[in-house]
Amino acid sequence: MTKIIAFEGIDGTGKSVQMARLSETLQKKGLRVKELSFPMYDTFFGEQVGRYLSNRDGIPANTVDGKSMALWFALDRFEAFRSFDYSDCDVLLINRYVLSNAVYQSIRDIDLDKPDILDFCLTLEHEHFGIPVPDLNLVLDMDTESAAGNVDKKGFREYIGNARDVYESIDSIQTRARKKYAEYAQRVPNVRLIQCSENGVLLPIDDIAARIEAVVLPMFD
Repeated sequence: MTKIIAFEGIDGTGKSVQMARLSETLQKKGLRVKELSFPMYDTFFGEQVGRYLSNRDGIPANTVDGKSMALWFALDRFEAFRSFDYSDCDVLLINRYVLSNAVYQSIRDIDLDKPDILDFCLTLEHEHFGIPVPDLNLVLDMDTESAAGNVDKKGFREYIGNARDVYESIDSIQTRARKKYAEYAQRVPNVRLIQCSENGVLLPIDDIAARIEAVVLPMFD
């Protein structure tokens, strides 16, 4: 059966880099690996998410009701998994998954006087839409200053160009998101925090990869 591993964390923590590193490592072990990244900005629902994140239509994502915004992200995954082929896939690696939806729709300014929507997102995506439950959520934990610097190095992205998106541009959202990921690591059984810095110093990419492998590789022994 296909193992599903999701990469999570605030914007700029190196999820794409580390996912690519893990994919290479797993393939060297003879495993068949596929990768997905959400949102999928070239799909119908993913494009709508991109429009909110870029404020393209004058309605920024951080002003939309939390459950409504969560539904757009969930529909993007629902569409992707309707036709996903597991037959040639031992491991599915995913950049941003259901946990991200719960985090980011729970920590915006308009969400602060409301209960978080973790249970809503888990029910919506896994139970109602049948989106598969991950075997492991890897949360890359990094101080917000280092993460913000990495965001600014991303370069051109189709949905936003060279700018930061709505969530990336608000420091308080990133600070709250980091705290919320740590909270969810205590509430959701399949979440592991990967510390990406020590004593305020960002670890080298190889060291972070080694920490990830120490958690993941025993799943395939």
